[in-house]
Amino acid sequence: MTDLEPIARSIVSRLRDAGFTALYAGGCVRDMLLARIPMDYDVATDARPEQVQALFPHTYAVGAHFGVVVVHERGEDFEVATFRSDGAYVDGRRPTGVVFSSPQMDAERRDFTINGLFLDPFAEGPAAVIDYVEGRRDLDAKVIRAIGDPVARFREDKLRLLRAVRFGASLGFEIDPATWLAVRQHASDIKEVSAERIREELVRIFTSPTRLRGFDLLVESGLMAEILPEITALKGCEQPPQFHPEGDVFVHTRAMLGLLPDKPLSLPLVFGVLFHDIGKPGTQTVDETGRIRFNGHDKLGAQMTAAILERLRFSNADSEAIISAVANHMVFKDVKGMRIAKLKRFMARPGFDDELELHRVDCMSSNGMLDNYDFLRERIESFANEPLVPPPLISGNDLKALGMKPGPHFKEVLESVANLQLDGVIGTKEEALEWVQKNR
Repeated sequence: MTDLEPIARSIVSRLRDAGFTALYAGGCVRDMLLARIPMDYDVATDARPEQVQALFPHTYAVGAHFGVVVVHERGEDFEVATFRSDGAYVDGRRPTGVVFSSPQMDAERRDFTINGLFLDPFAEGPAAVIDYVEGRRDLDAKVIRAIGDPVARFREDKLRLLRAVRFGASLGFEIDPATWLAVRQHASDIKEVSAERIREELVRIFTSPTRLRGFDLLVESGLMAEILPEITALKGCEQPPQFHPEGDVFVHTRAMLGLLPDKPLSLPLVFGVLFHDIGKPGTQTVDETGRIRFNGHDKLGAQMTAAILERLRFSNADSEAIISAVANHMVFKDVKGMRIAKLKRFMARPGFDDELELHRVDCMSSNGMLDNYDFLRERIESFANEPLVPPPLISGNDLKALGMKPGPHFKEVLESVANLQLDGVIGTKEEALEWVQKNR
């Protein structure tokens, strides 16, 4: 990974050599003070956008109206923003206008105190940090606190409701009581934020190692009920205790999230876990023996998942993988009874590894029975030296060469040969042709 800090420092240096003030700003300062490696570096300056563009050969304006210019240096992008104060917010996202101002006014317009810090990369010691909003105090106390009036900050940009949860979860910080009260009281305002912006925050929350705390904060704040009511609907949906001693579907889903490894996880896996049982409340019945059943919950869950993902504007590729995980999670109970050909095709699907991990945590969070998981792990090893689905031994042209007339039966014959090949009954083209001649 490219070391971004020296490049960011060179941008600050060039601005200063031209007579401007320039400082690191926002999240990179927070991360540096927490001894974390920033994912990006933002620079704040008193240079106007046109002055920034005149100094650097490769730039493009992403928000010149708001004083933001992207400087492209050594293959990397850095946001350089002019110190500003914001006008009135009327759409819950952007100000109607900005006034280029001072570092202090720029800090006071930001969301949380820990994100309102500046840092002089050429200074040393405490003097390097420039703090107008007591962000250093809250950083040391591990507190997420809105700058000024939290209600006003959330009214300006309603996505900040979700950002408070994300920072509280990812940093392991407590949320200041007044800020938390404002989040809870205004949780319904999140519906005014675009689906794309909500989706990106949810992805960052749930693919983080701190996803469980993020889940809890979303629920406790009321944001989960506003964004994903399908999840809060799982509360009180009881399950058969002989298979689910852990409790209702909500408890089960939460437990699964907690059992996922801390390492970075694929988006389809995490959201597959989150949505895998959302069809249960709509399919819950009690049979004549008194046992609770959820017949068809996987099918209904896949339909519900598709609707959620469309609502949140997930990409087609991610949607297909997540829906597949939900639709197939009950198939794993049948793998021991599958013929080899069917099993190999099941295992060869693109999302199988994620679905296998979903199955593991599904079992571990309930009855603890991993026999099917262990069976599949053994099959992965035993099939490791050959492709799960090898190239076909014969084609339609081979059938024509045998004198067969093309038609719908070609597909049936070729599928039968492919199944025999996967089952290990035949292994060469000659054996395949011989079988066709005997069974045509």
